[in-house]
Amino acid sequence: MSRVAELEAELSKAREALRELTTQVAQNEEKMRRSQQREFRLLNAADLFALFSELSGGLRESYGLDAVSVVLADPDHDLRHLLLAAGTPAEDIEGLKLVESLSGLAPQYVALRQPWLGEFRACDHQMILPEQKSPGSVAMIPLTYRGHLTGSLNFGSNDRERFRRELASDFLLHLGVIASFCIENTVNRARLLRSGFTDVLTGWHNRRYLQVRLKEELARAKRDQTELVCLMLDIDHFKRVNDTWGHAAGDAVLSELAQRIESEVRKSDVAARFGGEEFVVLLPDTDTRAAEKLAERIRRAISAAPVALPDGGETVITTSIGIASTRPAADAAELKTEGDALLARADVALYRAKTNGRDRVEVEP
Repeated sequence: MSRVAELEAELSKAREALRELTTQVAQNEEKMRRSQQREFRLLNAADLFALFSELSGGLRESYGLDAVSVVLADPDHDLRHLLLAAGTPAEDIEGLKLVESLSGLAPQYVALRQPWLGEFRACDHQMILPEQKSPGSVAMIPLTYRGHLTGSLNFGSNDRERFRRELASDFLLHLGVIASFCIENTVNRARLLRSGFTDVLTGWHNRRYLQVRLKEELARAKRDQTELVCLMLDIDHFKRVNDTWGHAAGDAVLSELAQRIESEVRKSDVAARFGGEEFVVLLPDTDTRAAEKLAERIRRAISAAPVALPDGGETVITTSIGIASTRPAADAAELKTEGDALLARADVALYRAKTNGRDRVEVEP
């Protein structure tokens, strides 16, 4: 081969290499652009529902995955309550799994500090990726809060080669950092919003929150054809407390009453300060007889011991309780009217308890 031919061959190879390099650069730029778009959507999620939907369904579609889940430890049910306050139960969000503890879900949680890639094993990963139906590969990306592991973002693929252990995981690590930041930021925003649903004095939910939850619980009762019971409680002779010891004493009585009620109700019940010295407890999927027994326990717990007052004194408080229930028809259309009627009937029962001597429970038929 002549020197000219050798140079032409080398030039041809160089051109081919340049084309391949240009193509690779273009592909990398496109990947970077899509990655930035995904991160932008996460960072701009309006609320927890939008964020979790983007982390699960959005990433599954974007990456062409067979399964995606977000697993988060929520031992105090803080996230559950934030989602409920926003009108979306955690169970209604595809791919979201809130657990009391990460322990026992997957062995990788013991030392998950970097993304873990490897073969999908049902015995190890079925609880975090229940949608993964066939053997393949999985990537577990740690989610952290202030340096502590709080859960993981999990990718599942039917392709055994998709997430091999020897593959570089820098990109997945970066995604986990972004996701962790977005979760923390959105949770903080939700807490701030929820403060508008909280009574500052007692720490209980307020009337605004009750109205939201009442509609939700009526919708659930309508769907499941179950009964919803409302307890309305009022402190007996509360004005006398304020007039005798002052408003600081009245605040102490309200706070103590809330604690004594809370010690008797279930986590699934909805408790709120209705206004002044009135409190409301909604009891989902409960019959009137069980509600009456609970009301009697609450009444006894409230009067069982004196309440300590700021000036060092103490006073015994009692409460009157009214009970009403409803079972929305399957074709019920106006749940707000149904809710208003339930509260009104509970208030009628409460008034009857007051007029019949106070410190008692009355049931509205």
